[in-house]
Amino acid sequence: MTTFTFADLKLSQESLHALERAGFVHPTPIQARAIPPALEGKDVIGTAATGTGKTAAFLLPIIERLAGRGRGGPRALVLAPTRELAIQISEQLNRFGKARHVRAAVVIGGVGLGRQAAALRDHEVIVATPGRLIDHLQQGNARLGQLEILVLDEADRMLDVMGFRPQLDRILARVPKERQTLLFSATMAGEVADFARTHLVNPVRVEVSRSATTPERAEQRVFLAGQREKLPLLLALLGDDEQSTLVFTRTKRRADKVAKVLERAGHKATRIHADRSQGQRRSALNGFREGTYRVLVATDIAARGIDIAEIGHVVNFDLPHVPEDYVHRVGRTARMAASGRASSFASPEEADLLHGIERLTCKLLPRSKVPRESEVFRNELARAEMASANAGPPGRRSGTPRGGAGHVGARPPRARPAAPADAGGPPSGAPPRRPKLLGSWGTNRRRGRR
Repeated sequence: MTTFTFADLKLSQESLHALERAGFVHPTPIQARAIPPALEGKDVIGTAATGTGKTAAFLLPIIERLAGRGRGGPRALVLAPTRELAIQISEQLNRFGKARHVRAAVVIGGVGLGRQAAALRDHEVIVATPGRLIDHLQQGNARLGQLEILVLDEADRMLDVMGFRPQLDRILARVPKERQTLLFSATMAGEVADFARTHLVNPVRVEVSRSATTPERAEQRVFLAGQREKLPLLLALLGDDEQSTLVFTRTKRRADKVAKVLERAGHKATRIHADRSQGQRRSALNGFREGTYRVLVATDIAARGIDIAEIGHVVNFDLPHVPEDYVHRVGRTARMAASGRASSFASPEEADLLHGIERLTCKLLPRSKVPRESEVFRNELARAEMASANAGPPGRRSGTPRGGAGHVGARPPRARPAAPADAGGPPSGAPPRRPKLLGSWGTNRRRGRR
């Protein structure tokens, strides 16, 4: 039977009223299929694309089970890979559970241990990142012996990408074996499957979209561009519209450099990565959500845990090393019923990463033409070449590449007898040289050494 409303899921009137106040009318497919077995106390493995409502699919059964139980310490534990995702989950729990007196203790890094320790004693639900929860376990602040429900959200990220398996094993050693376990993820990789076989009992498998499926409403495209072309390309794309844009880079240093170039070009941009304080990260996310910033530059810390309904454009400035992360990045746009765009910049050295993504998603991503004739593109490329030419220290030949603004995060080349012909600037006193435009893969490869 097709489910049309939340009332068909046998939720309590209190939960239905909370959903109505929040503007939730129809359950998403993952909610419609995962909530009933979770309400029955069964273990559940839920697989669905990012942005399809997985959080409510496990929070509503938790609230239903714990409502009216009174204060007796934590009864449910939700583990998430990042601070931002943990905060998002706790906000949703408080949204739906406040009237039922089900509260969340948020246990994440970057915040003092004292207040968290107090919340751990009398809150019904712990929402935590694994590392900080281990800190509290070691200090005796957290007692998990009465847990009834364990949830792993974004399990593939914790197990396959971020290497939390040792920490998870330590936490599981403190959790009762007789419990309900709910495991949710956008992808179901090998490590996750192994974990499920070991720690779940006769789970109900709910897969509402093929694992590693990107949002259907996300228009995806790839630009084959050299590393020096990436910043000019980004600036050119930002000039095409006024959409909110989330830009993913591979490293923290690269995120800082990209954000600074965008600010210099007049864009309202901010950044988020692991070296930013919790206050800075919160300020960046809130500013991006509220429209203070149009562009948020982030490492993969933001691929999970950004619950912003209208991100119009996601840009993979660097392709992710793990193909599954592409799914989560693209999942930041075209959430729920919205549409959006996802643009990926692929340099020649990222060819294998691109092919890995296409194998995972079982689709050839459309190639788009790099706008090399754009005035914004050409001006930024010329500026980058000039900066590179002027970056050498005294005694170094002017024009030898030094990884300037056009080489965001790139390493300088090794010393060689003479600079390659296409790397140097004009001789002293000569008129400025027209910037050399790089072709699509193959024409931008560095010439051989002499």
